[in-house]
Amino acid sequence: MPLDARKRLNVRVNGDPAETEARTLAELIASLGYSEGAVATAVNGDFVARGERGKRRLAPGDAVEIVAPRQGG
Repeated sequence: MPLDARKRLNVRVNGDPAETEARTLAELIASLGYSEGAVATAVNGDFVARGERGKRRLAPGDAVEIVAPRQGG
Protein backbone atom coordinates (compact mmCIF):
# COMPACT_ATOMS: atom_id res chain seq x y z
CA MET A 1 0.00 0.00 0.00
CA PRO A 2 1.57 3.33 -1.02
CA LEU A 3 2.23 5.92 1.64
CA ASP A 4 -0.38 8.67 1.57
CA ALA A 5 1.42 11.93 0.78
CA ARG A 6 -0.65 13.66 3.46
CA LYS A 7 0.07 11.13 6.18
CA ARG A 8 2.01 12.68 9.01
CA LEU A 9 5.25 11.22 10.33
CA ASN A 10 6.25 11.23 13.97
CA VAL A 11 9.90 12.23 14.33
CA ARG A 12 12.04 13.97 16.94
CA VAL A 13 13.50 17.39 16.17
CA ASN A 14 16.26 18.57 18.50
CA GLY A 15 15.04 16.09 21.09
CA ASP A 16 11.37 17.11 20.98
CA PRO A 17 8.56 15.03 19.47
CA ALA A 18 7.27 16.47 16.20
CA GLU A 19 4.66 15.51 13.64
CA THR A 20 5.27 16.47 10.02
CA GLU A 21 4.01 15.97 6.50
CA ALA A 22 7.57 16.49 5.20
CA ARG A 23 9.05 13.52 3.38
CA THR A 24 12.63 14.78 3.09
CA LEU A 25 14.99 16.59 5.40
CA ALA A 26 14.90 19.64 3.09
CA GLU A 27 11.09 19.77 3.31
CA LEU A 28 11.25 19.51 7.11
CA ILE A 29 13.77 22.35 7.35
CA ALA A 30 11.59 24.57 5.16
CA SER A 31 8.42 23.69 7.07
CA LEU A 32 10.09 24.75 10.31
CA GLY A 33 11.10 28.11 8.84
CA TYR A 34 14.85 27.59 8.73
CA SER A 35 16.99 28.93 5.90
CA GLU A 36 18.46 25.94 4.04
CA GLY A 37 21.97 27.38 4.00
CA ALA A 38 22.08 28.65 7.56
CA VAL A 39 21.85 25.35 9.45
CA ALA A 40 23.78 22.16 10.06
CA THR A 41 21.78 18.93 10.09
CA ALA A 42 21.98 15.32 11.22
CA VAL A 43 19.55 12.41 11.10
CA ASN A 44 19.95 9.60 13.62
CA GLY A 45 23.39 10.94 14.50
CA ASP A 46 24.68 11.05 10.92
CA PHE A 47 25.64 14.44 9.45
CA VAL A 48 23.64 15.34 6.33
CA ALA A 49 25.32 17.81 3.96
CA ARG A 50 23.25 20.65 2.50
CA GLY A 51 23.32 19.12 -0.99
CA GLU A 52 21.98 15.80 0.30
CA ARG A 53 19.00 17.09 2.30
CA GLY A 54 16.55 16.85 -0.59
CA LYS A 55 17.52 13.20 -1.10
CA ARG A 56 17.42 12.23 2.59
CA ARG A 57 14.00 10.65 3.12
CA LEU A 58 12.49 10.77 6.59
CA ALA A 59 11.10 7.70 8.34
CA PRO A 60 8.88 7.38 11.42
CA GLY A 61 10.95 7.71 14.57
CA ASP A 62 13.91 9.50 12.96
CA ALA A 63 15.87 11.77 15.30
CA VAL A 64 16.67 15.02 13.48
CA GLU A 65 19.10 17.62 14.75
CA ILE A 66 19.01 21.12 13.28
CA VAL A 67 21.66 23.53 14.51
CA ALA A 68 21.43 27.19 13.59
CA PRO A 69 24.16 29.74 14.33
CA ARG A 70 23.48 32.16 17.16
CA GLN A 71 24.71 35.66 17.74
CA GLY A 72 26.17 36.42 21.08
CA GLY A 73 29.12 37.62 22.90
